[in-house]
Amino acid sequence: MKVVGVIPARYGSTRFPGKPLALINGKPMIQRVYEQVKKSTELETVVVATDHEDIKKVVEAFGGTAIMTRTDHETGSDRISEVTQKVEGDFYVNVQGDEPLIRPELIDALVQAAKESPEAVVTAKTAIKHLEDVSNPNVVKVVTDKNGFALYFSRSATPYNRSGLEHTYFKHLGLYGYPKDVLNKFVELPPSDFEKIEVLEQLRLIENGFSIKVVETQYDAVGVDTPEDIAKVEMILGGTVNV
Repeated sequence: MKVVGVIPARYGSTRFPGKPLALINGKPMIQRVYEQVKKSTELETVVVATDHEDIKKVVEAFGGTAIMTRTDHETGSDRISEVTQKVEGDFYVNVQGDEPLIRPELIDALVQAAKESPEAVVTAKTAIKHLEDVSNPNVVKVVTDKNGFALYFSRSATPYNRSGLEHTYFKHLGLYGYPKDVLNKFVELPPSDFEKIEVLEQLRLIENGFSIKVVETQYDAVGVDTPEDIAKVEMILGGTVNV
């Protein structure tokens, strides 16, 4: 199985234009993401999929590989689907371009799970540590069956704990691995009902009968959504804040 790591890097952002080029301790964020992804032992190829020449130039300047993609893609999945037409592979791992602290061990775990469930999309979850995150709609929750396959994703506290029993809620991490044919079928499907209600793209897969294997990890994503998040990442890198 040839596995390709793809880092979508869009220049435009409502809250943070040019985000992939933002400096973190003097190094562009896209470079930090790329270097972390390259540490994975399961990826044969790593590429940045971008819509902007400036990002492509920066990636090539530090020795990385960048692919130019269309500017009108609505999602990272759409952008990766275009990459499948340009970079040969059997399985494509979508790594968010705004997670400079992504763990290569987690990428390896996703690929290993894919080898055991080759027809499934693979993603990840981590136990929610702070009670307030359970009700936070910006923290997406995932519920899985006894075999580790996703039953549902929600912005609400799912399942609703009417009984009051002790329960561990899980946060969904936005890291995905797709078999090539599944990815290309997925992006051709119209948005589904639950997807439109929750504004969660992955629900389109569930509603259309695709399996999603969910790997559990201790790692918690630290994304950069705003310029203020840069300082937090720099503190983590400097050892003054733990994650």
